[in-house]
Amino acid sequence: MKTRKTLLAALTGALAIGAAAFAAMPAHADPAAAGQEVEVWKSPSCGCCGGWVKHMQAAGFTVKVHDIEDVQPVKTASGVPDALGSCHTAKVGGYVVEGHVPAKDVLRLLAEKPKATGLSAPGMPADAPGMDMGTGQPYDVILFDAGGGAKVYARH
Repeated sequence: MKTRKTLLAALTGALAIGAAAFAAMPAHADPAAAGQEVEVWKSPSCGCCGGWVKHMQAAGFTVKVHDIEDVQPVKTASGVPDALGSCHTAKVGGYVVEGHVPAKDVLRLLAEKPKATGLSAPGMPADAPGMDMGTGQPYDVILFDAGGGAKVYARH
């Protein structure tokens, strides 16, 4: 009987911890993002990069920010082709995420685990997360690899 009570108490405690963690997530957060850390390198003065960080946090990711004056060396070391560059570079789950890629595309990438270097929203698409200009301009998210291959991964 004592073992049963101990087990029940342990399960109740674990459920309470899990419920508290779930309740602490933003209402529109995806549980698949919980526990995933996104590491971001950005300029300290870039407001749109800060907007993308908030977008990722709202989706449930934990975000670690490195404010640096020159992000180019991080892009180069991460294998981001110049043509796919944007204003900030991030890493998550062994992938590179360049620019204003929507959290749902990052979640898809992490679920599918394609053989690739990462994703990019090249340039600074006006309606991408963090930019949020509301122009209605479509943009593509590109999946790229170390061999120079690139293809459209998502259209927004």
